[in-house]
Amino acid sequence: MDILLNIWTYFATNILQKPEFMIGLIVIIGYILLKKPWYDVLAGGIKTVVGYMILAVGSGGLVSNFRPVLVGLKDRFNLDAMVIDPYFGQNAVTAGVEEVFGKAFSQVMILLLIAFIVNILLVRFSKFTKLRALFTTGHVQVQQSSTAYWLILFACPFLTNNTAILIVMALILGCYWAVGSNLTIKPTQELTDGAGFCLAHQQMFAIAFFSWIAEKMGKGKEGKKAKKIEDLELPGFMSIFNENMVCTSLLMLIFFGAILVILGKDYLVSAEFMSESESFVFYIIKVCMNFAVYLAILQLGVRTFVTELTASFQGIANKLLPGSIPGVDCAVSYGFGSPNAVPIGFLSGAVGQFLAIGILILAKSPVLVIAGFVPVFFDNATIAVYANNKGGLKAAIILPFISGLCQVFGSAFIAYWVGMASYGGYLGMWDWAVVWPAMTVVMKYLGYIGIAIVVVALLAIPQIQYRKEKEGYFLMTEDYEAYKQYKGKK
Repeated sequence: MDILLNIWTYFATNILQKPEFMIGLIVIIGYILLKKPWYDVLAGGIKTVVGYMILAVGSGGLVSNFRPVLVGLKDRFNLDAMVIDPYFGQNAVTAGVEEVFGKAFSQVMILLLIAFIVNILLVRFSKFTKLRALFTTGHVQVQQSSTAYWLILFACPFLTNNTAILIVMALILGCYWAVGSNLTIKPTQELTDGAGFCLAHQQMFAIAFFSWIAEKMGKGKEGKKAKKIEDLELPGFMSIFNENMVCTSLLMLIFFGAILVILGKDYLVSAEFMSESESFVFYIIKVCMNFAVYLAILQLGVRTFVTELTASFQGIANKLLPGSIPGVDCAVSYGFGSPNAVPIGFLSGAVGQFLAIGILILAKSPVLVIAGFVPVFFDNATIAVYANNKGGLKAAIILPFISGLCQVFGSAFIAYWVGMASYGGYLGMWDWAVVWPAMTVVMKYLGYIGIAIVVVALLAIPQIQYRKEKEGYFLMTEDYEAYKQYKGKK
C-alpha cells in the first residue's frame, strides 16, 4: 500500500500538479492511441508542454504585475483582511485544517485522486451519466480539493470515519468537476467553432449561467442581435481601441495607473517595487503596459498547444472515453472571440468587486475582503469573452460587474461562516462564492439528506441538458461540423 501511495504522490507532485506535463502526457497518450509515428508523438508532446509553459508565463506575469496594487492596498491603508485568491485559500487550509478539525492536509491529495477517478468513471459511462468532459487542470484540482476538504468537514461533522469522509468528499467533488466542465462544452464549442475542448476551472457554472443570460440580452428588437465588441466601428480617434494591445494598455493606464498614483512613489520604493532613481511616471507606464505584453504571451501559448491537444484527444475519446473532450484552463478561451473582451471584463469585474468591498466596509462587516488578482481577472475576463460572444458589448460589461459583486459578497459570507477568514484567505472565484456556499448550506442543515440532494442535483444537470437536445448532444463533441448542419436544419 505504501508503494502505491508513494507512486501516486510522485505522479501528483510532478505531473498532475504541473498542468504543462499533465496536458503533455495526455497528448502523448492520445497520439500513441492514434498510432502516430514516434517522431509525431514526440513533437506533439514537446509543442504542448512548451505551449502550456508559454501560457503559464503569461498568466504568471499578469498575477505578479498586479502585486504592487494587491500588497499596496493592504499595507498602505493598514487593512487587515482576507484575500480572495486560490493560492491564499489553499494556504489558509494548510494553516488551519489541523488546528480546526484535527485533520492532516496530506489527505487532500488522497481526496484529489479519488475525485479524479470519480470524474473518469462518470465520463466512461457517459451512456448513462451523459457526461462528456474530463477535468485536466491539475493545479486547479489541488486548490479546489483543499477548499472542498474544509467546507465538507465543516458541513458534515457527523462523518467521523476517515474513509467515509473521503468517499463522500470525492463523490461530491468528482461530480462537480464532471458536471461543471460538461456545462461549458456548448458555449465553448460555439465560441471556438468546434475546437474540441471545454473549460475546467473555477467559474464553470458561471460560464454556463452568464452565457445563458447573455444570449437573452443579445436578442434585440425585431430579432436583431446585439453587436459584438469586434463588430463595432469606433469613430475618429476611438478607432485605436480596435487594436487589442492599445486598448489594454490605455485601459490599464487609466484604471491601475490611478491606483498606483494613490499608493505613491514613497510607498512603492519602501516596498521595493521600484528603485529611488526610477521615474514614477515611467514605472506606471511600464507596469500598465506589461498587461498587454503578458496577454500577448498568453495568447501565443494558447495557439501553440490547443491544436495538438484537440487532435490527440481523439485517440483517448475513440479508445478510452468515447465522446469525451478535455477540460482545460480558462485562459485558453482568450485566443478566441474578441481580444478586447478580456480587459473590458477585467475592469468591469474589478469595479464590481471594489464596490462590494466598499459596501462591506460601510456596513462594518465582521470580515473584510481584499480583491485577489486571480478571481478579478481570470473569472471576469473569461465571463466577458463568453458574454460578448452571445450578447455583445453590453453583456460583456454588465455580467462581469455582477460577477464581481457575487465574488466578494459570497466569499465574505462563506469564509466567515466556516472559519477560513481568520486564516487569511479563501478561494474566492465565482463557483466557490456562489455554488459551493449553497451546497455547503444544504449539507450543513440537512445532513445525510443534504449530501444526497447535492449529488442527485449535480447528476441531474447533464440529464436535463441531454433531454433538451437529444439528437445533437453527443454529436456536439463527436463531430461539430455535423452538429452545425443538424442545427441549421433544425
